[in-house]
Amino acid sequence: MFLAGFDFGTSGARVVVIDGDGTELCTAKTSYDLAEERTWQPALWHLIHQIPLEIRQALGTITIAGTSGTFVVCDCQGNGQLPVQVYNDSSGRSALATLAAICPESPVVLSSTSTLARLVNLRSVWQPGWQLVHHSDRVSFFLHRQQGTTDWHNALKLGFDPVNLSYPPAILELGFPLPQVVAPGTIVAPIAPQVARELQINPDCQISSGTTDSNAAFLAAVGDNFRGGIGVTSLGSTLTVKILTSQPIFSREYGVYSHRWHYQGKTYWLAGGASNTGGAVLAHFFTPDQIAALSNRIDPQQPTHLHYYPLLHPGERFPISDPDLAPRLTPRPDREELFLQGLLEGIAEIESLGYTRLRELGAERLIALYTVGGGAKNTTWTAIRQNYLGVPFLPPRHAEAAYGAALLPRIHGCPLSPVGTAPTES
Repeated sequence: MFLAGFDFGTSGARVVVIDGDGTELCTAKTSYDLAEERTWQPALWHLIHQIPLEIRQALGTITIAGTSGTFVVCDCQGNGQLPVQVYNDSSGRSALATLAAICPESPVVLSSTSTLARLVNLRSVWQPGWQLVHHSDRVSFFLHRQQGTTDWHNALKLGFDPVNLSYPPAILELGFPLPQVVAPGTIVAPIAPQVARELQINPDCQISSGTTDSNAAFLAAVGDNFRGGIGVTSLGSTLTVKILTSQPIFSREYGVYSHRWHYQGKTYWLAGGASNTGGAVLAHFFTPDQIAALSNRIDPQQPTHLHYYPLLHPGERFPISDPDLAPRLTPRPDREELFLQGLLEGIAEIESLGYTRLRELGAERLIALYTVGGGAKNTTWTAIRQNYLGVPFLPPRHAEAAYGAALLPRIHGCPLSPVGTAPTES
């Protein structure tokens, strides 16, 4: 049997199908509009039709990764009732006072963009029988025609407690119907017979609970290399650092939170934080072609000692918590390659400080690092980062979050267990 993973991200959707050894068999991508739910099922159908028929007829599992915090509101029959609530919508701001009173220490839900804050904001229009359905669960619904179940990772911004595997009583008392929460990769239901016939998919194919796109990307990078101290840096428009640790880490001050993972009967925590620095700062000063050309003129072994703190606007939360922290981008050398090198060094220094901060908050010491995102392709930047971090840099197993979604049931799934019941651990 083969395993299919789908990643419905912010700008497009992709499928990767693998065999039992994790070897990629096929892949395809398509576009869709995250804010328009009517585009989700056609995109899913299009991707499935790109899978060769002989592979479709041997699919054992399908797993969906979606954008964290995006959700729809449906009635009991699965009909959408409101426009898509997109992950970066800040309409939950008006609910923060309510949440601060019941979740005063939560770094996850005390945000205007958290799922719970935006759900509470809908209280004035909420109708009996309505249900919140996360992005990945809604796409899964098109396959198994069931709703009411989500996973640990998507539920985190809804206020689910991944330590005790339950919703806190104060959140339950808000009165909203909340989905049952199971481990990512748990088998939820078989594919609906009519869907299997229409798409010519193996009728015994099982649909598993999904995850968020960032967690799927993490799994795609590390594969089965689950060890405390394994880090994953994302070099996108912002800088995100994450580390596998044996203890959960939550810090409202630094905006740090942890996702729960299981591997071979043991619990791990993926703790991380996000800085306001990153590729967006580079893009403000240079085009991609300029970055590539100037990088070739940089000697990573000859540091500039400029000690920049590259930000576009004042304010930082991680690894320094200071809402008024000013960008530090001077002095600016006459040679453009030295200015770029100073920016790359500054981001690398912040990355190093990020892992130090996670260590101070209780994480294991960084022992090896994977890198994902567009910045990972810049070999000069990689050399600079190695100077600051001083640990082995490992090649990601795969670059696509859809691969991580496909891998999820085989590596990290566990039997269906009710909310509040932890899987057996060794």
